[in-house]
Amino acid sequence: MPDYPPLTLPDNPKLVRNITHFARALRKAGLPIGPGRVLDAVQAVAAAGFTSREDFYWALHACFVTKPEQRLVFAQVFRLFWRDPRYLEQMMAAMLPAIRGVQEERAAKPAEKRAAEALLDGMLNPPEAPAEEPEGTEIGIDASRTASAEERLKTLDFEQMSTAEIAAAKRILAQLALPVTPIQSRRLMASPQGRRADWRRTLRKAARQGGDLQEIARAKRRIRWPNLVVLCDISGSMSQYSRIILHFLHSVANAKGAGWARVHGFTFGTRLTNITRHLHQRDVDAALAAAGAEAQDWEGGTRIGDCLHAFNRDWSRRVMGQGAVVLLITDGLDRGEPEALAREMQRLQLSSRRLIWLNPLLRWDGFAPKAQGIRAMLPYADSFRAGHSIASLEELAQVISSPSDAGEKARLMALLPPAGK
Repeated sequence: MPDYPPLTLPDNPKLVRNITHFARALRKAGLPIGPGRVLDAVQAVAAAGFTSREDFYWALHACFVTKPEQRLVFAQVFRLFWRDPRYLEQMMAAMLPAIRGVQEERAAKPAEKRAAEALLDGMLNPPEAPAEEPEGTEIGIDASRTASAEERLKTLDFEQMSTAEIAAAKRILAQLALPVTPIQSRRLMASPQGRRADWRRTLRKAARQGGDLQEIARAKRRIRWPNLVVLCDISGSMSQYSRIILHFLHSVANAKGAGWARVHGFTFGTRLTNITRHLHQRDVDAALAAAGAEAQDWEGGTRIGDCLHAFNRDWSRRVMGQGAVVLLITDGLDRGEPEALAREMQRLQLSSRRLIWLNPLLRWDGFAPKAQGIRAMLPYADSFRAGHSIASLEELAQVISSPSDAGEKARLMALLPPAGK
């Protein structure tokens, strides 16, 4: 075994303490970091030096980040801890209660809230300031706290949730049901209460009884349950939404009495991955960990047209039989050829009983179909709805049971330019 020179720790003990505190903040933000990785990080900084911010960032990144979904949290915590002291002050002010409504509200960027909570955990326990009421003013009804925390959580954007809010959202989604009404088949089944006369069974029974027609056999139409097929975008712009929606999909796949014949799940970014077998594991964390390990394109690019082509070619006939309902979860931001994307969307719609498109971009007021990918896909979606919050997922049950529900499609179709322009 070759002899390697021993790695020494940095001479600056303050830097070692700061790296330790930084690792503790990452652990509170959800990254699985133990003492071994902290020691590796300290030794990596000692080997790489502390002359370049970029080298320092990537040295710590290599030691602490092991999954694609951890990159965004690491970047935000790093920015708060090492790069921008004023930014930390802004986040502290944002987490403190506002006084008399003077504080200017600012929407947190993705993972900012979780990063700030991880850094400031244990530092912020401010007492609530008593409300000052002007003399002679009587408050008849104080409605400031009438909205429950759960109702607020249901309307909160998944991207803006803190670590605790995400955990609470997953618990709520685990209790949600996605029932579906059965489909009446053309085939008949024997039923004494049936409204139809089954002449074949009647004549067969009469022949066995010597030709005497004693009673008319009755029949009714069979019922069958459709499949649910979910195509979930896991590209960089959709990663946070996809993880929470996949938790919801896991609960739907394992729900008893929901009515679905089978739930099929696929993820796509730069390629299509079938994660159906992982969704049927009982433990949700183990199921999603296995699905994430199989899908190697998390937080990558997006090739919606190519992935839909792969699904239509390889999987459509296997999983789309008997009138499957398709949930397409993507923001529609694709750089491929819009003509090819439109063809694959049309084929997908023709193969499904209903094609429901959930797009998180609908959360923005004044959303318009300006991207080429959205323009190409929109005409072939039977229903176009938002998919950015718990409330939007709760509405899915109503959308699925209402065949005439088109969501925002009609309004947005009116904004599309005329054909040929």
